[in-house]
Amino acid sequence: MGAQESDERTDETATGGTGRRALLGAAVLGAGGTVLGLGGTARAAESRPGASRRGGRGLKGLPVPTVIGHRGASGYRPEHTFGAYDLALDLGADIVEAGDLVPTRDGHLVCRHEPEIGGTTDVADHPEFADRERTKLLDGVSATGWFTEDFTLAELKRLRAVERIPANRPHNTLYDGRWGIPTFEEVLRWQNEQTRERGKQVWIYPELKHPTYFRKLGLGTEELLARLLRKHGKDKKNSPVIVQSFEPTSIQRMSRLVGNPLAVLLSGANSRPWDFVENGDPRKVADLVTPKGLKEIASYAQGIGPTLDLVIPRDAAGNLAEPTTLVRDAHRAGLILHPYTMRNENPFLPANFRKGGDPDAYGDVFGAFRAYFATGIDGVFTDHPDTGLLAREDFVNG
Repeated sequence: MGAQESDERTDETATGGTGRRALLGAAVLGAGGTVLGLGGTARAAESRPGASRRGGRGLKGLPVPTVIGHRGASGYRPEHTFGAYDLALDLGADIVEAGDLVPTRDGHLVCRHEPEIGGTTDVADHPEFADRERTKLLDGVSATGWFTEDFTLAELKRLRAVERIPANRPHNTLYDGRWGIPTFEEVLRWQNEQTRERGKQVWIYPELKHPTYFRKLGLGTEELLARLLRKHGKDKKNSPVIVQSFEPTSIQRMSRLVGNPLAVLLSGANSRPWDFVENGDPRKVADLVTPKGLKEIASYAQGIGPTLDLVIPRDAAGNLAEPTTLVRDAHRAGLILHPYTMRNENPFLPANFRKGGDPDAYGDVFGAFRAYFATGIDGVFTDHPDTGLLAREDFVNG
C-alpha cells in the first residue's frame, strides 16, 4: 500500500510516547522471528472449517477472511525486508504483501514503500550519494529526498533498510541496518524457497507504485513486472501472485499482459486516481465504488483493496459509523474485498477502539477486527499478522 492510503496520513503525526502493550497470546523474540504460543493458532486457522475456504485453486483456495501481512510483519520489523516477510509467514499470514514495486535507473524492480527512500534506508548516511538528493513532483505532490530511479541496482544494494515510523515503533529500530533492499526477482525466488521449506504454497501480493509517473520517465513498470512473472512461470490465473495498484488503467494494462488475479486499490472517496488526473478522467473513487463503477472494475480485475473507511466510515469524532453497502455491491459484481490497513497501535484505530492516552500503546484491536470482519470482507491487510489470525479465530468461532 502506498502514500494514497487515507490512514497513512497519521504515520507522520502519531508520534507520541513509546510505551508498548504486550499483545494477547503471542511474543515475538529475536531477529530470526521465533514465535511463542502461535503455532497451534495458525494451524487451527488453516484447518478449522470455520476459517472458510472457497474451495478450488487459486484465490478460491485461500482461507476467508484472508490475513495479509502488510509489507510483511511491519509491526515488528522494518517493512519490505526479508526479515519482515519471513516473520509474516512465521506468524501465520495467508499472503505476504512482498513488494511495493519501484524501479531502479537500470530497470530492476525493487521493494520499497515509495520511490523516495530517505525514510526507509540509510541513504542519508552515505556521503557518496549526497548529491543525489532531489526535489521532485510525485503525483502532483512535491517530495524531497533520494529516489530509486536515480540509482542503479548495484548502488541501492549498498544501502540498508531502517524503520519508517520509529517514533511509533521504537522497538523496530533494533533491526535498523540488518537487511538490505530486496529486488522483486529475489522475492520470487524467496517465495519458491519458502513454499518448499514450509510445505505449503506461499502467496504474495505485490503493488505497482506510481506507474504513470514512472512510465513518463521511460520506465514501464507493468512490462517489467509481467516479464518477471513470465520468466518465473507465475503469470497464470491460478498463480500465487496477486497484482494490485491504485491506478485502474495500470491494472487494465496488466490484465492484457498476464493472467494473474488483479486488484484495484481505492483510497478516500473524494480522491482521484493519479492516472485519471493525467488522462483527464473526472471520476473520483466515489464513482468507482458505485454498482456501475464496480461492474467496470470487474471487467478486468478480480478484487478491490479499499481503504477501511470505504467499508465503515468514521464520524466527526473518529468513531466507526454505519457500514456502507460496498461489501454487498462488490460481491454482487463478483469482486473480492481486501481492505487496508489494520494496525494495533492506538493512533491507527478508530477512536472508539483506542485505550488510554498513550499514542503508541495497543488499543482494542480485536474489537476493531470484529467490526470489520462482520461486514463480510474477504480479508484484510495488517501490520500484525498474529493479531489478525487470533481475531479471525475469535470471529469464526462466534
